Amino acid sequence: MKKIEAIIKPYKIEEIKNSLVELGVHGMTVTYVEGFGSQGGHKEIYRTSEIAVSFIPKIKIEVVVDDEKLEKVIDAIILHAKTGSIGDGKIFVYNIENAIRIRTSEEGSVAL
Repeated sequence: MKKIEAIIKPYKIEEIKNSLVELGVHGMTVTYVEGFGSQGGHKEIYRTSEIAVSFIPKIKIEVVVDDEKLEKVIDAIILHAKTGSIGDGKIFVYNIENAIRIRTSEEGSVAL
């Protein structure tokens, strides 16, 4: 099993969610986060003053999938998150040793 963590632009969440559901992803966690990457933030004008905004609003999606679904899920996230401009986000992949459904105590892939 693998955990996929994707940091994306907020307006891309619905497209990505719908494509992952079509692929059979049965659950995901979505967190509203702030951060910056190579763009280092941006500047905004507020009451005629320029203000540096250090952190950009993003969404973090976390899903755990079987190894067989990994590449399809990554490809779907890239397809729907990519705009070609700076700040499109990042995807991180982690190994998952086990998953346990609390309600039934099922373990492994069946717990997903």
